[in-house]
Amino acid sequence: MNVLFVCTGNTCRSPMAEALFKDLLKKKGIEGIQTGSAGLAALPGGKATQQAGRVMEELGISLTNHQTRQVDDELLKQADLILTMTEQHKSTIQVSVPSVWDKIHTLKEYAGMEDKNISDPFGRSDEAYRRTAGEIRLALEKILDKLQK
Repeated sequence: MNVLFVCTGNTCRSPMAEALFKDLLKKKGIEGIQTGSAGLAALPGGKATQQAGRVMEELGISLTNHQTRQVDDELLKQADLILTMTEQHKSTIQVSVPSVWDKIHTLKEYAGMEDKNISDPFGRSDEAYRRTAGEIRLALEKILDKLQK
């Protein structure tokens, strides 16, 4: 299975989701799931924000090697599951690439949570990034439970 996480710039939410998901998979001994992340308005080759890096380091996870990349048709086609950070990200992709309709969800939607959007910490404090990381982790834990059934 190939899971793609999508946000706006691929500098905070989607790289944190990818890194947290990889960490959870490793800790639970789950193999066979590939992950990636991309952004709708990403500038290819950039780095994660310093705040995202710091917050992930606090959790023992490194974003040092993360390089931003733009969502494209090939990434969407390769993914078995596309998890966006907001309903706006989801609808933007659905409009431009209708063929992915059946495999795209917001992260929280797929986790069965009521609020569908992950808050955007960009330009905010480390604490905002910690809250966002917590939101993402909670959703990912629910998704892993779902995938393991």
